[in-house]
Amino acid sequence: ILFTPAEKERAEVRGFSEVIQGGGESLNGVITDIAGVIEGCKEAIEKVSKEAHMIPSKLLLGVGGEAVKGATLTETIEREDPQVKINLTELHNAIHKLEWRTFAALRKEISEEMGYPEIETRLVDAAILDIKIDGYSLKNPVGFQGKEIQMSIFNSFAPLAHYAALQNIASNLGLEMLGIVSEAYALARSLELEDPHFSTLFIDVGGSTSNIMMIKNGVLLGTKMFGIGGRTFTKRIAMELNISCEEAEKLKWAYSADKLEQKSKKIISDILAQDLDLWLQGVVLTLSDFKQEELPSKILISGGGSHLPEIKDLLNQRKWYKKFSFSQKPQASFMRPSDLPNIIDESKKIRDPKNIIPAALVNLGLELAGEETLIQKSLRKVIGIMKV
Repeated sequence: ILFTPAEKERAEVRGFSEVIQGGGESLNGVITDIAGVIEGCKEAIEKVSKEAHMIPSKLLLGVGGEAVKGATLTETIEREDPQVKINLTELHNAIHKLEWRTFAALRKEISEEMGYPEIETRLVDAAILDIKIDGYSLKNPVGFQGKEIQMSIFNSFAPLAHYAALQNIASNLGLEMLGIVSEAYALARSLELEDPHFSTLFIDVGGSTSNIMMIKNGVLLGTKMFGIGGRTFTKRIAMELNISCEEAEKLKWAYSADKLEQKSKKIISDILAQDLDLWLQGVVLTLSDFKQEELPSKILISGGGSHLPEIKDLLNQRKWYKKFSFSQKPQASFMRPSDLPNIIDESKKIRDPKNIIPAALVNLGLELAGEETLIQKSLRKVIGIMKV
């Protein structure tokens, strides 16, 4: 998506382009052909530049997939003298200390989960989601007094080889890099995190993976992924009907749009039934990894794979949720780009649920392109040290 800042805190989308990756360029969200991905990115940039009649100068690269994991930890520092006002030096030192503390704890936990040694796990992105002084949330604590500084910090990690591939791709596109960021964090920034009561499970059914993100009481608690996505269903149709993946993809979209006659519709439904059951089992197993007593009952779904009618029906009609503690029966609904309030879509192309993540990156890009806050500046310096 190519965008420019519009009025204050809003972005104007000037163009949109997508290039479908070949089957051998990535596997379960992990890049396997760097050169192929670079060429695809360059093609998409060229297309969108022609459509928008302008050339982009900056780049924000969003990363997701099964190899990228993220979680939030809350840590607290007790101040020596609660009566002394917090200054910039103390704030920077607190951010430095708490980020290293959360980094160490999460890196160990996520390395074990991913099966990679800690030394082969790299920090992709970090963000401070909340700062409190003695229990009160503040955007900038400088000048305030108090006994305890508490921060909720989100970190996302990827295997070294995957992170190195992302850096390689970014450096080959010839644009000023705003950052390589977690797609989950980008989305979280777009989902009204300033509302302290906002809680949701977000499920994005992508091409090769399904990503689940939990936001509870305005805080992004973590992201989990499993390796079943839209291509899984396409490959099943292709195999069962002995047709190419391109033909199967067209058939899948026709089925999702309810454009098939009844007999064909029944055939596709029967073909997909087993894989859809496996997908729901993946959701259940993945949610089991979230260490929460009670899960949010609101579920938002997006992604190209979510077009299959069974996806929403499985979440709303099956009794899978009885394995968990919900405040009430969960209800799934689609999230659409129009739900993101800070985006003006002049291209008239950002309408589909599969475009939620790119639209969320626009929202975050607007923030990163603006003036840095003191907190962002301090955290960026700490992250720079960690990535050396």
